[in-house]
Amino acid sequence: MAEEVSKQGGATITPLVYLVDDDGDFRDEMVLGLSSLGLEAHGFHDAAALYRVCAARPPDIVVLDIGLDGEDGLSIAAHLRVSQSLGIVIATARSSVDDRVDGLMKGADAYLVKPIDVRELAATVVTLNERLKGLRAASRPLPATPKWALVESGWVLTDGLGHRLRLTTSEQRFLGRLFSERGKTVERRVLVEALGADVYDFNYGHLDTIASRLRRRAEKSNMSLPLHTIRGSGFTFSD
Repeated sequence: MAEEVSKQGGATITPLVYLVDDDGDFRDEMVLGLSSLGLEAHGFHDAAALYRVCAARPPDIVVLDIGLDGEDGLSIAAHLRVSQSLGIVIATARSSVDDRVDGLMKGADAYLVKPIDVRELAATVVTLNERLKGLRAASRPLPATPKWALVESGWVLTDGLGHRLRLTTSEQRFLGRLFSERGKTVERRVLVEALGADVYDFNYGHLDTIASRLRRRAEKSNMSLPLHTIRGSGFTFSD
């Protein structure tokens, strides 16, 4: 099933599926079928075996029979739902409405009734995994956005993320003028005036030197400076 495969850094990523069923024939059939469809699937016969492997390598999806020796599938589902963020599929011969409702109330995301075609199980796993990936991405906090400011009378540049850069005299005047026109292009002539230099007797290439040095110094302080050169016009500080 090509749709359940994603690419990350050139590596193939598939859902990791653990199937728990004490019927060895069914377990082997489903594991083999899921594997042939491109999923990474492993089978276990009881809760203890599942918990041991979960501790070492948590799965993306767990497929559970209800009638297991020892701890039953509903108890496992309730335990996993509290302790881990994963998808839970009940795969059982119990088909009554009460059983279905009980399974879903105990934490199952999907409820399948045996006999089960492996293609249906695979489609359920893939769809559930994609939905959970979307929910995890939506709940992931957004990275902090730099909030640039000149502090200490304009002599220190900060990004609001804890990084600071003490400026030289020319850098302080250069950035101070850009900050006063935040997001707009400031002409080179205006920046020369801000430096206190004569616009008719100034090497304008020195502005590029100031900007380049600022970017390098900021990078060494782990700051990504939104200082942009506008060819043929000037500079802008646009965050």
